[in-house]
Amino acid sequence: MQNLTVEYFVIVVYLCMIIAVGMACRRLVKDTGDYFRGGCRGTWWLVGMSSFMSGISALTFTGNGGAAFIAGWSVLGIYLGNIAGFLVHSAFLAPWFRQLRVITFAEALRTRFGPATQQIYAMIGVVLFIVAASVWLLGLAIFSASAFGLPLHATIPVLGFVVLFYSSIGGKWAVLSTDFIQGLIMVGMTVLLSILCLIHAGGIEGFFAKIAERNLQETFAFVKRDGVFPDGLYTWRWVLATFTIQFISTTSLMQSSRYFAVKDGREARRAAILTTVLMALGTVLWFIPPMTARLFFEAEVLASSMPKPEEAAFAIVSLQFLPSGLVGMIVVAMFAATMSSVDSGLNGNAALLIRDILPAIRRRLGLPALAPDLELRWSKLSSVGFGLLIIGLALWISYQETVGIFQIALGLSATVVLPMGVPLLLCMFIRRTPPWACLCSMGAALVPSIIAYLQPELMSFGERVLWVVGAGVAGFLVTTPFPATTEYRARVDGFFDQMRRPVDFDREVGAANDAVQLLIMGRFTYAVAALFFVLLLVPNPVSGRYAILAIAMSMLTVAMLFSWRGRRGAVHRN
Repeated sequence: MQNLTVEYFVIVVYLCMIIAVGMACRRLVKDTGDYFRGGCRGTWWLVGMSSFMSGISALTFTGNGGAAFIAGWSVLGIYLGNIAGFLVHSAFLAPWFRQLRVITFAEALRTRFGPATQQIYAMIGVVLFIVAASVWLLGLAIFSASAFGLPLHATIPVLGFVVLFYSSIGGKWAVLSTDFIQGLIMVGMTVLLSILCLIHAGGIEGFFAKIAERNLQETFAFVKRDGVFPDGLYTWRWVLATFTIQFISTTSLMQSSRYFAVKDGREARRAAILTTVLMALGTVLWFIPPMTARLFFEAEVLASSMPKPEEAAFAIVSLQFLPSGLVGMIVVAMFAATMSSVDSGLNGNAALLIRDILPAIRRRLGLPALAPDLELRWSKLSSVGFGLLIIGLALWISYQETVGIFQIALGLSATVVLPMGVPLLLCMFIRRTPPWACLCSMGAALVPSIIAYLQPELMSFGERVLWVVGAGVAGFLVTTPFPATTEYRARVDGFFDQMRRPVDFDREVGAANDAVQLLIMGRFTYAVAALFFVLLLVPNPVSGRYAILAIAMSMLTVAMLFSWRGRRGAVHRN
């Protein structure tokens, strides 16, 4: 980073802008329904972008980028599972999820299986998110410190407090709005960087010709032969296993909260389609830069100070190709990817505590339900509390002399998430089960998962996934012959009937505020465009100025379109 002042200026202005978006959303929050699901008034483009952004983090550009540097196209297997899952969302799951008419996924589990399943999943979900968010935040800080020279122990609290501030004061509206702005920046910057990589390689044909020239055809092949990489990595079994994990994780009931804020089933389907398109675009573009780094800048990448040098591949290419000012923007794009995952989870975690865990505790203690104004106040306080806990845990891990707990946290998440997901996919299709079917399935799947975690030499990665999924399915199906009470069967029938029944927005929700959303996003997109235009004043080669101008004009076009549609909608409504 040759001009740190310019890059730091870009980062600071961006963080201030995100805080301003959160503050602008405060007036849209009237109660916990607004705070946790935007009053079910979110438009498809706003919810779709947020859904896309919440599905990625800095890991996309670091760990997975490092895998692309080493093994080429094989890493796409992860994202093909996501794309397949979102295609299923587009077909029917997204409308089903919205039509559950709940605030948290655990509330839907209470109707489907009963309070025991609701409480267990809510509590495990809260713990998993705290651990995962701390790891995401720490991973981003380590990457930023090693690749871009940002101070490690300052980056963690700065990013953490920014997310905490806007998500706690603006709730779901702030999460959706900031995710949209961050998504525009992230998509624009990664598209630009991938285009610059292909231009440097001589186009698509030149890119593949360079792969052949470096004799990397087998190394970069989508599916590898056994023995090319150790431990069966990137073979067809590995690709199938990663695809299966991502597909089940994406399509399980735990992902239903992606669409709770959208207006109705039709808007949910359109949001899912947008998420699918953006995920497919990202899958094509995200890994061209690290592969370009392998082709042209391998020595520079391997000389990086990162604990795993290959994880700096995306950063090295950014430093090579991007003009002054846009390097700060690529840092911003990586911030955005992680912050969007953290803010969505922070809001969802607060919802699990306030809507699922706390009411059960109060009922057990014989206390009345919280009044609406007090519930909203506790919702904001719980967001702050979770945010502080995440920042503290990330800082604590960063001061440890070893990365053992970092690896343990990742391993525990991988060990638990898949067993939790299997029954939450099956429960939407297999109706006649007793109330303990979900817990039985999860428990059965946890057995091989924990064994494989404690003794990884017993089975390969692909075998582990096969055993976990197989045990989870068997644990669910084995419960189907057992009887259930008439009351429980009626409740389950109500769950399925409601899930399939379209939302009548006018009757169930009321007045829309589409124009307000367009106008707010239009104004802030103007601000983003203005920042890019300011960067034209930074000394750069002519080609660099053209790159900045292209991004600035694309942002300005989006801002003008949104403002025009927003004013038109406001006039039509009046």
